[in-house]
This record gives sequence, structure tokens and C-alpha cells, in this order.
Amino acid sequence: MGPDLRGKCALITGAARGIGRGVAIELARRGAHVIVNDWQSMHEAEELVAIVNAFGGRALAVQADISDASSVERMVAKGAAVFGGIDILVNNAAFSVRKPFLEMPLDEAARSVGVTQWGTYLCSHFVARYMVERGEGGCIVMIGSIHAERPYPNASAYNMAKAGVRHLAASLALELAPHSIRVNTIEPGWIDTPGERLHNTEAEISERGLALPMRRLGTVEEIAQAVAFLCSDAASYITGSTLRVDGGFALKF
Repeated sequence: MGPDLRGKCALITGAARGIGRGVAIELARRGAHVIVNDWQSMHEAEELVAIVNAFGGRALAVQADISDASSVERMVAKGAAVFGGIDILVNNAAFSVRKPFLEMPLDEAARSVGVTQWGTYLCSHFVARYMVERGEGGCIVMIGSIHAERPYPNASAYNMAKAGVRHLAASLALELAPHSIRVNTIEPGWIDTPGERLHNTEAEISERGLALPMRRLGTVEEIAQAVAFLCSDAASYITGSTLRVDGGFALKF
């Protein structure tokens, strides 16, 4: 059981791997049609489409660089045309480079902000405009981060971008409420995703996970279930909220 999303269409950015992939699968299992966006991992995006189709869902893979306005506009138009509308946007795509501020190449910092913050703005802009024109309301969920309020070192551009995403969500919640469009943020803690292997070994992940309040990393499924709740009628009076799904991480670190 749980949230019923039958008849809805959801666009999930950065959905080929990690949290985005888990969200796409969860929303599809709840009955939503899913638009699987990615920029580089299109083979994995197509694999995800096949998984959704295999259990009777409908999915579409769309390659788009969300930091580029024309690319985002084409993606939204294509997804809406195929499924007859877009009811849900999950802004999941992000780019993070972990280097000291004084050593950070400016092009890498710009890419971090361009995807994580500006890309979220662009996707929200074009999807919200479509939702308003359609006149049936909708739901936008930002996948934020505890980096939005805690200045973890060696992540200055990412920290800044995620803080901006949180404030953007609050701003949009106010502006879009008259159009019955709800906007909320989920802030994951340390989640077990393929991306964590870029910065940590398996042994380090296991050891550090034991130091967390719940003695383990979170799972993509746990984030996906929280997204499904916020996208459902069970959350019909929730907008402008930040839901921390971190197993108590921010209470300790």
C-alpha cells in the first residue's frame, strides 16, 4: 500500500543512478509515468526504462543538460507530449567537486553551481510554467542536502548551491501556492549510493556508517518513499517544508 500516484506523470532529473533512480522506480511502482532524465549515463537511463516497463509501468528516457535552458525546455515539451502532462517534478540532479576552496578550479565550481542550483531553477521554471498553463496544479520536490545549513569543508560551491536550492523552494512555495503547486525539499543525510564510492572505500563506508546515530547509511529506497509521500494526496496541505531524511546525521555531525 502507500501513496497512490496512478495517472500522474513525474519528471526526475539525474535519474539514471543513485537517489534519482530509486525515486523513479518508487514513483513508477506507485503508478506514475516517469520521465527519466540524465546527461551522461543514458545507457543506465535506458536500462531503468526497461525495468519500469517490465513491471507494467511507462517510462521515457530523455537526455538533457539541465544547466542549459533550451535543453530543459525541449525535455519538458517532449515529456509532456508523450504522457499528456507533467504533474510532478523531482529536482534530483546535482554535481559536486570536493576540493579545498583555494584549490578549486573555477570551471569545476561553476559546473557545480550550474547543475545543482541553476539547473534546479531552470527545471522548476519550465515545469511550473507548464503546470500553470495546464491549470491542474502539481508538485515539485527538491532533493536538497544537509550541506544547505552546515558548511562542510572542501565543498564550498556545492554547499552554496544546496543552500540556494532550499531558499528557492521556499520562494516558489509562496509564489506557486495560488496555482495549487506545492514545493517542498527533502534533505538526505549520508545515503548509500554509487557516488559515495568516488570518495570512500567500502571499508570506510562500513566503518563510518557505524558512527552514525542509526549505525548505518540510509538507502535510496528510504529517500524515494519520502518523495512519494510528498507527491501524494497525503501531503496535500504541505508546501514550503523541508523534510530531513538523515537518520539523525545532522544532530551529531
